[in-house]
Amino acid sequence: MSDNPKFIYSPDLLIYNFGPQHPFNPLRLKLTIDMINDFKLLAPENLLEPQAAGEQDILLVHDRHYVEAVKRAGEKGEASEEDVQYYELGTEDNPVFVNMHAAALLLVGGTLTGAKQILSGKADHVLNVAGGLHHAQRAKASGFCIYNDLAVAITHLRHQGMRVAYIDIDAHHGDGVQWLFYDDSEVLTISFHETGKFLFPGTGTIYERGSRNGFGYSVNVPLEPFTEDDSFIEVFETVVPEVLAKFQPDIIVSQHGCDGHEYDPLAHLSVTTRTYGYVAKRLHDLSHKYCSGRWLATGGGGYDFWRVVPRVWTALWAEILGRKLAGDVPGSWLARYREVAPKSLPEQMEDPEDLFLPKPRRVEISEKNRLTAEKVMNWQFLMKGDPQQASLAK
Repeated sequence: MSDNPKFIYSPDLLIYNFGPQHPFNPLRLKLTIDMINDFKLLAPENLLEPQAAGEQDILLVHDRHYVEAVKRAGEKGEASEEDVQYYELGTEDNPVFVNMHAAALLLVGGTLTGAKQILSGKADHVLNVAGGLHHAQRAKASGFCIYNDLAVAITHLRHQGMRVAYIDIDAHHGDGVQWLFYDDSEVLTISFHETGKFLFPGTGTIYERGSRNGFGYSVNVPLEPFTEDDSFIEVFETVVPEVLAKFQPDIIVSQHGCDGHEYDPLAHLSVTTRTYGYVAKRLHDLSHKYCSGRWLATGGGGYDFWRVVPRVWTALWAEILGRKLAGDVPGSWLARYREVAPKSLPEQMEDPEDLFLPKPRRVEISEKNRLTAEKVMNWQFLMKGDPQQASLAK
């Protein structure tokens, strides 16, 4: 395998844009790429432009009638009543924009391009921060996601005989990816997310464990609101290393949504940059332990795009490169954005330990998360060769 990591990016990815008032603002990408460049972390040999996915790639995952609806809505710049009712296009979460189909194809193509780079041996690690649209379903849009780039890339990897471990740390449950591979024993999905009792999409309980041949290959760790770093890291360590050891993946595909940060306006977790740096480092190590370094990473959620997203995703890329960043946010980046940012910008790449006060229910929250992880591990990974479990799944 090559040790030449690839960063997937083109300014054309900014066209995937639901409008200036929508939380899924492509400014997140611009701020991130500028910070990466200001750190001088993007050599020409690392940068790779995405190739748009073909319609045949999308149809491996999505229903043809849905794809035609996306094309139709994007051509008109508006959704019909049928599009809203059947496909959730034109809703508040998923507003229609002109050329939406083409923009979504390019975004999907970024993650698919990364998968092909790894399969060809041209790169071992690839990052597409524009990707990670984990909510899109087979025949409907969901949660800012038109097409599911992760599922398209995973399907391509599966067709090449790859055994895929998908790990998702977005605050919102990775439901689209889970359901699309729910009966597939060659795709392991692991999602750490805020419990669906309080947050979209309302799924991701510990009882969602897969069906038929895929029983036991869907792993969910729903976290209590206001979960902090220590508890998140503890349950991650309880689950991921043991599960991967038993599954023995050929490649890790990961979604690095950073909307579990304390600053994020759309969720209620309370982690800091420490959690995101820790997870990136562990996945890097685990990719080498189990997958000969094969690791395809994406962005995802993250809606405090001034204070959180650029720092987290820049640090993720630095980890992929094996680089240790200096403690300060680049002065050039701060100078460029300080006057236009609506909030005071952090000057350090990592959040100080005392940035936030401890949560009043810290002990109780940590204990609930610990018990959740223990229940998950008690039930999981009788994965193969257990007739009783197989019969229960049917």
